[in-house]
Amino acid sequence: MPTRSTEPATWDAALLRLLEDVYTFARCGPRLHEDWAEDVRAVMERSVADPRGGSAIESQTFEQGWEAGYPFYPFRAMTAEDLRAEVRPNTAGAAVELLASLAQEWFFEDNPVRLREDRDMVLADARTVLDRFGPDAAFWTSSKLARTCDAPDFLARDLEGGHPFTDLMMDLGLVVVSADEVGVFWSFNAN
Repeated sequence: MPTRSTEPATWDAALLRLLEDVYTFARCGPRLHEDWAEDVRAVMERSVADPRGGSAIESQTFEQGWEAGYPFYPFRAMTAEDLRAEVRPNTAGAAVELLASLAQEWFFEDNPVRLREDRDMVLADARTVLDRFGPDAAFWTSSKLARTCDAPDFLARDLEGGHPFTDLMMDLGLVVVSADEVGVFWSFNAN
């Protein structure tokens, strides 16, 4: 991945084009702990803000869970150890494909990213979003496809969920970790 050159407005625009129309959770937060999973948990429970003031995307239906006193909603409350145990590493290239794939309604979409006319533009937006985290970022996913290798071809076939992080029917996520921030990108429609 290129060096961090993504301007906040460019990043916000790419994120919105990519994930605005699907049932997703996309938020970033600072690295405050030695254990990146603690920082990811803080993003999932919304106890930290994006250090760059960037956009966040969340379904309005999540507010019902927050109002009921569940700050992690739609995620299950989990420890950092639980989180680390249920995600697998990915290469930067696979992470771009996975993030691009989160832009589709997987279970219902007739035309997944791999078949779309705007495939290159969707992949470019995914690269822009992930460029924010720099060339040394680490990528983790809950996908079953990553259980056997760190570079699955997320565009070649139907995506598979993994360990469920929610009580929703289907979910799939990507975690990005850099030296100074983390990103959590989750979709709730994986098959």
